[in-house]
Amino acid sequence: MLDLILTNARLPQGASDIGIVDGRIAALGHNLGKAREVRDLGGRTVLPGLVEAHIHLDKAGLLCRCGQVDSVQQAVAAVSTLKRDFTVADVHARGARVIEAAISQGTMHMRSHVEVDPRAGLRSLQAVLALRAEYAFALDLQVCAFAQEGLTNDPGTGALLEQALDLGADLLGGCPYTDIDPMAQIDILFDMAARHDVDLDFHLDFDLDPEGSHIRAICDRTIRQGWQGRVNLGHVTKLAVMEDHSLATHAGMLAKANVAVTALPATDLYLNGMDQGHRAPRGVAPLHLLDDVTVAVATNNVMNPFTPYGDCSLLRMANLYANLMHLGAGDFPACLRMITEGPARILRLADYGLSVGHHADLIVLDVASADEGLATIASPIMGFKAGRQSFDRPAARLLRP
Repeated sequence: MLDLILTNARLPQGASDIGIVDGRIAALGHNLGKAREVRDLGGRTVLPGLVEAHIHLDKAGLLCRCGQVDSVQQAVAAVSTLKRDFTVADVHARGARVIEAAISQGTMHMRSHVEVDPRAGLRSLQAVLALRAEYAFALDLQVCAFAQEGLTNDPGTGALLEQALDLGADLLGGCPYTDIDPMAQIDILFDMAARHDVDLDFHLDFDLDPEGSHIRAICDRTIRQGWQGRVNLGHVTKLAVMEDHSLATHAGMLAKANVAVTALPATDLYLNGMDQGHRAPRGVAPLHLLDDVTVAVATNNVMNPFTPYGDCSLLRMANLYANLMHLGAGDFPACLRMITEGPARILRLADYGLSVGHHADLIVLDVASADEGLATIASPIMGFKAGRQSFDRPAARLLRP
């Protein structure tokens, strides 16, 4: 006997019932037999739980504590001042609000960067580790110990990153463009990742100068260390302003090294080109042009100096990417993969997706197709984590007089 059957589901491959046993998809098709519970989805669309590849829980919700900024450097400086006073309770409360919003928008897997340095200490990390345990019923959370303000120029940060891994952080993050010696930071983090056998996630190339990219350095080191499939690059907005030949060359490097790229449309659009007024370029990495590269779009920041808005909807991020890149309906499936299959590979999730034997992590949209869900930014009306319903949002209805 099945634990649960979801009948009249609309999957990407067509209409089907979904049978679930022990938190996994046990059968797809029709007339699946008996179950302890049967739920009729009424022809609604089902997607795998969405995957957030890049977010900052520790510095979300800071907009009320600081003013307007005019550059990424000012945003870093504003948060640098604020985080000296972060407490575990403060980070926990702000992070919980973001996690709950993300869950209700269909996110079931998340990677959060958490700043670890002499100003923040390990307080933010402790809060996010607690959140990881607290919300495990609805969300799998990866914690990336992250050096936001540099490493070689910030004594004590390296030791704190080591402690963070010992305390339970899952991987390491770096930001070479804030370091006085970017190449040394890259080497230090790759060495540390090898010692601890963890993945790497870099903020990289966050400007609109096509020269001076560190993509080649990252890709070369990835291949030498055998870390293919274990490195992700966030932002990489230099790709947005490269000539065609240079873009193709860098895409080839990324594909050869199996290094992934995550674009962060809301932040990248907001912070890039502020000094150029109405002539500002889009400033978002053209993921759809990176052949044979694993790609994702993600939220990055929510209600802080880096991004003074956000509702944690990954469907909104995929829709925004499609809009700004002039992508039409024929490209919607690729954009949906940027918040599902692509980030699932980046997070190295096992048994992800809507196939028999995979984890029964799925969301339900009150639309007739996945493409319509992206086009209309449909909010999920319910989700099932490991086969157990984890959230519910009843569909809106008109109250006629």
